[in-house]
Amino acid sequence: MPRAIYTAHGLRALCWMGLGVLVLAACSSDSSAPARDEATTLRMGSGGEPKSLDPQIVTGLIEERLLSSMFEGLVNIDFETMQPVPGVAEEWYVSLDETVYVFELRKDARWSNGDPVTAHDFVYSWRRILSPGLAAEYAYMLYPIENAEAFNRGDLTDFSEVGVRALGDRTLEVTLRAPTPYFFALQIHFTFYPVHQATIEAHGGMLERDTHWTRPGNLVSNGPFTLTAWSPNKEIVVSKNPHYWDRDAVQLETIVFRPIQNPTVEERIFRAGEIDLTYGVPLTKIPTYLRDHPELIRIDPYIATEFIRFNTTRKPFDDPRVRNALALAIDRDTIVSRVLKGGQEPATSFTPPNTGGYTYHADTAASGPRYAPGEARRLLAEAGYPDGRGFPEVTLLHDTNDNVRIYCEAVQNMWKKELNIAVQLQTQDGKTWLSNMIALNYDLARSFWAADYPDPSNFLEIFFSNTGNNRTGFNNPAYEDLLRRGAAERKIDERNYFYNSAESILLSDAPITPVYHQTRAYLVSPNLQGLKSNNLGRISYKDLSLTP
Repeated sequence: MPRAIYTAHGLRALCWMGLGVLVLAACSSDSSAPARDEATTLRMGSGGEPKSLDPQIVTGLIEERLLSSMFEGLVNIDFETMQPVPGVAEEWYVSLDETVYVFELRKDARWSNGDPVTAHDFVYSWRRILSPGLAAEYAYMLYPIENAEAFNRGDLTDFSEVGVRALGDRTLEVTLRAPTPYFFALQIHFTFYPVHQATIEAHGGMLERDTHWTRPGNLVSNGPFTLTAWSPNKEIVVSKNPHYWDRDAVQLETIVFRPIQNPTVEERIFRAGEIDLTYGVPLTKIPTYLRDHPELIRIDPYIATEFIRFNTTRKPFDDPRVRNALALAIDRDTIVSRVLKGGQEPATSFTPPNTGGYTYHADTAASGPRYAPGEARRLLAEAGYPDGRGFPEVTLLHDTNDNVRIYCEAVQNMWKKELNIAVQLQTQDGKTWLSNMIALNYDLARSFWAADYPDPSNFLEIFFSNTGNNRTGFNNPAYEDLLRRGAAERKIDERNYFYNSAESILLSDAPITPVYHQTRAYLVSPNLQGLKSNNLGRISYKDLSLTP
């Protein structure tokens, strides 16, 4: 029986039920776009234009949403049980000391051009991301592998000494530096995806970035879908991969990703029936949907933290007293209850509570993120800016997003009210905002971090001095030593002790200040089936289908 989705006419009817006036320009369609079978074509928001479709040089959630439709790692995760299930590997073995993993790859694993996916592909791919010459911001994700960090830092040049070996075309052996309880969860992250060696070498080689290998017609992937069209800032289209090992389970034929960065525009397009799944929801519309159309909105728990970065290499933010003053002047309860209204929680730590069994415990009631305007004014005066006098003109950088703008304006007003300092807001598109943070070309920057895997290490390790995700100039050897000791510790209590001690340093030195722990709100058309809620915000595309 053929499937159907809601027509634009059917969803426009919602506009007459209290969701606001429809902007007709948002409803227009591109008559030049190729015709697609509406019964098997999912249309969804991707949050913005991706930096790249190379899984080894990107860092963002926008890229994750796209890449996870096209690539697949050794194992997948069942989002109902959060347990590993077969991916490219059909079975695996783990040593008694939990440091050696042997993966047996399935015979029918194929690239989208029909080539077999082999253990050698994983060795090549992991060597590529760890190679210092590629300068991959996310290379540290592979540091649990024996000698991976030394190779990535350039202290070791012989990759054969890194703990990854092909024991044949279908057998991959991975040796870890210490037991890593989240190692299976790492495999769903794009940094661990294999890339097609022949394609990489045909377009510049292993260490070249931003080559044409990621373009339609060139990109070879191994997941349920493969890239067929990319119109920058308009749409990215992926189609069912005929060589995917589990292709019979894939019910969609096409996914059209719309890179809409502004949630207000995205919501209008959703009401017009032009997309079936949004990336977010405008803050001002959440109460309306919850009241009038709860069947269209989901608000999922999310292991993610909204925070503000300080550029510690620039004055006045090279002074921890200034950083702490601004942190203490933020009323997190008010932001959550009166600005956001989406179930978020005020942040009293950077790592969200109960992340992999870890919850941060402050040493004293007077430590950690909190609202203490009197203490904030005292610290600012001690740093040389009594009542804000003499404080230089600084800018809070944020990405183009109405939700983010509203939140940043609230923080801006709190700093003016409590500290008498004027902070300017600067809006940039997502790619430029990210590039400027990486280059430390900012004063203050709105930031967020969503878990790649449910473990405190994923939050705290981004502030290693050599990672591309640090973006603050923070460098503390004692902090890094505690994290390394925690990663090598097998006893949970001892492991959490080291992480807690490290997080105390992070929060007191304050290269960042956490503001709130996020939830994930998004809109879903009723005809979309198989979408499983999970606190990582991931989507299993091969489980999705469209029904009348």
